Amino acid sequence: MGVEFWRMGATPVPSREIEQFARAFEAAGWDGCALGEAHGLIPDPYIVLARAAAATTSLQLATAVAVPLRTPLLAASAMATLHGVAGGRTSFSIGRGDGAVKVLKRKPMPVAQFEEYISQLQAYLRGDEVEVDGATTSLARLYDIDPSLGRTKPPVDIAATGPRTVEVAVNTADGVSFSVGADVERLQRSIDLVRQKCGERGRDFDSMRLGCYLQVAVTNGDGQAREAIRGLVVTHARFSGWEPKPASDVDDAAHTTYRHALQTMESVYHSSRGGVRLREGGRPGEVDFYPQEAGGDELIDQFAIAGPPEYCAERLQEIIGIGITRFMIGTRAVGVDLDESNAIRIGREVLPLLRR
Repeated sequence: MGVEFWRMGATPVPSREIEQFARAFEAAGWDGCALGEAHGLIPDPYIVLARAAAATTSLQLATAVAVPLRTPLLAASAMATLHGVAGGRTSFSIGRGDGAVKVLKRKPMPVAQFEEYISQLQAYLRGDEVEVDGATTSLARLYDIDPSLGRTKPPVDIAATGPRTVEVAVNTADGVSFSVGADVERLQRSIDLVRQKCGERGRDFDSMRLGCYLQVAVTNGDGQAREAIRGLVVTHARFSGWEPKPASDVDDAAHTTYRHALQTMESVYHSSRGGVRLREGGRPGEVDFYPQEAGGDELIDQFAIAGPPEYCAERLQEIIGIGITRFMIGTRAVGVDLDESNAIRIGREVLPLLRR
């Protein structure tokens, strides 16, 4: 199984020009483009990804991440439709939901409910019959009515930080992508946990596609690339600060930093207009979504990869070496780097070093 590199991050702005962005990502050498789902914050990913598919020939498309706000049937229908119109070039990463559900004044879906959700989603995508509240439903007729959509089921990947969500992935999904930062030892412990859970369930470990979410900045010494990924680092580091006490693989100092990022962002997510203050002299779409106090250079150095192309490639190669084959590389957060400069530089300057 080859190693794949996906541009992941805030939806390109303006999204009505996604065709241009998608062709640029494809030309720069990215294997795929992944967009998130956050209703009320960013555009609907399935619509934007469908337009990107129409404008490209080899670029893969994905959600990263989708959240369980649509019913399993509605989510599966959107995925199956996109998979069909994209000629089978899609996959889907889904998580329990955090900021995307907090803006709707909800909490992340409980783990047991999330496992049932994924099981139903997978069954729909296979064309199986699914019983919900005493009624039997299926997507099978969709494939009969429009045979062009009847391709092999798209893979579904779980975005995971803690052990309970990893277990859901082993029980229900085609793969798992860890959101634990760029620390090789912590990623290795996550892989070891997957191996353990596969053994307990009787599942072939090699059947699990292993991925990770990383934030990468190719720096020029002026801080612009670091600022491009700062918000993504804050977002993903927060997942390691959910619990009041640190997990066994997170030290107290790091947990304090993650916890601070979590608490600082709460007011932004819970406000209907938080985080959209326009930058002075900025272009439309350039906003200060992430408070500076949520995390700065210390958090970036602790959790992400930032430096010259050679340094970034060296750090990524270490992670490839432990068995990660799918990289969701966060290249920019909401409100910054509208030209996607960091994504283009990674594609042109870092990925060739890894493929060589």
